[in-house]
Amino acid sequence: MPTLLKAQANHSAVITAARTHVRYYVLALILLATAINLGDRANLSIAGDALSHELGLNAVTMGYLFSAFAWAYVLGQLPGGWVLDRFNSVKVYGAALFIWSFLTFMQGTISWLPSSMVVAALFILRFLVGFVEAPIYPANNYIVAAWFPLKERGFATAIFSSAQYVAIVLFVPVMGMLSHALSWHYVFWFMGSLGMLLSLFWFWQMHSPDKHPRVNPAELEYLKDNGALIDIESAKGKTPPPKLSAISVLFNNRMMLGIYIGQYCITGLQYFFITWFPIYLVKGRGMNIMEVGFVATLPAICGFAGSILCGVLSDRLLKRTGSVTLARKVPFIIGMALATGLVFCNFTDSIYVIVGLMSLALFGKGLAQIGLAVVVDTSPPPIVGMATGVFGIAGNIAGIITPIVIGYTVQATGSFSIALYFVAAHALIAMLAYLLVVGPLRRLEMPAKPFDESGA
Repeated sequence: MPTLLKAQANHSAVITAARTHVRYYVLALILLATAINLGDRANLSIAGDALSHELGLNAVTMGYLFSAFAWAYVLGQLPGGWVLDRFNSVKVYGAALFIWSFLTFMQGTISWLPSSMVVAALFILRFLVGFVEAPIYPANNYIVAAWFPLKERGFATAIFSSAQYVAIVLFVPVMGMLSHALSWHYVFWFMGSLGMLLSLFWFWQMHSPDKHPRVNPAELEYLKDNGALIDIESAKGKTPPPKLSAISVLFNNRMMLGIYIGQYCITGLQYFFITWFPIYLVKGRGMNIMEVGFVATLPAICGFAGSILCGVLSDRLLKRTGSVTLARKVPFIIGMALATGLVFCNFTDSIYVIVGLMSLALFGKGLAQIGLAVVVDTSPPPIVGMATGVFGIAGNIAGIITPIVIGYTVQATGSFSIALYFVAAHALIAMLAYLLVVGPLRRLEMPAKPFDESGA
């Protein structure tokens, strides 16, 4: 008998050693697709200075154009979440990637229209991009929940959440050079073409864990045994889709309210950096757009480092303490405290100090980029898509308000000073929400009979 047990142990060791790691390849694809997603949100900020000069657009008009994406993104969150709760996330993701990339490409053609139609056409195209992109972060959550065990989920979420910084490092310098050397049109044509090509690769390479040809039994067993929801896709379509009224379980919970406030505030920071930040460096600090393309990479690298550290710190805290609350809240609170430092840019003229402060702020924002893991940890499994959709709505309302408020303040004062106070206040409020409102994190459960036959 001991010999048999020893043989079995050796066999198990061989299986474990031979385990594939396809989940990290999947994570890399998610990261790239999400980086293109964020690049397509930021491309107007790179093209914006030249575009506004050529088309005669003022700061208020640009503020509304920057917000067009977020209006649709908010409207699309719940429908997008419902679609993901009903249909295969991988297929929805690939189709959305192709469509929003085509719409991005078309933004490069708006100057061919009569001048009276240009602003409306650009607003509509960016609105449609926002609506089509709405399911992407909920889809990321679904894919990560299927491919990663609980103990690795904080790291995986931090990786794809870092896409905003990857987008700046990979794409902003290229977009800056294209705008400077050719014209602003090429910014949209480049990003649109890249996304459409990636969508074809996505359909070829992406599958659920139980259907992926490169996943071996050892990796599949590892995922099953450690909390990965590998069959989350196969269950779709076999049961009635959740009713929209099911989200009441989220709105009636103080913990979720605090999480939504935190997401609103951190997204306000994000929208400053992907909309007005390059224009702040050009108009507020006298740089040209090509210089901005390269200078902006340093804060982005710091943001990426903070995001990676967020995942590592969160997973290590979870392993050492066993407390999801500490593991998720500590990085967020520290990160938001650091992000408040960007307000000190109002008290210096040194571009080096400004870049340093913005780098620290983005490092802090990256460190706090744990919200999607919090949603996965706290959402009832039947409505993960809708829960993430509500989370996205809470955040992207800031995407509507922040660019418009900054546009009006810049137009009225001719400077960005008030804008920086406004953005820094978001970080302070987010920190207080997680300290005073959220409380202990726990998974919500659906009531046994939450709704009557009519879905009320």
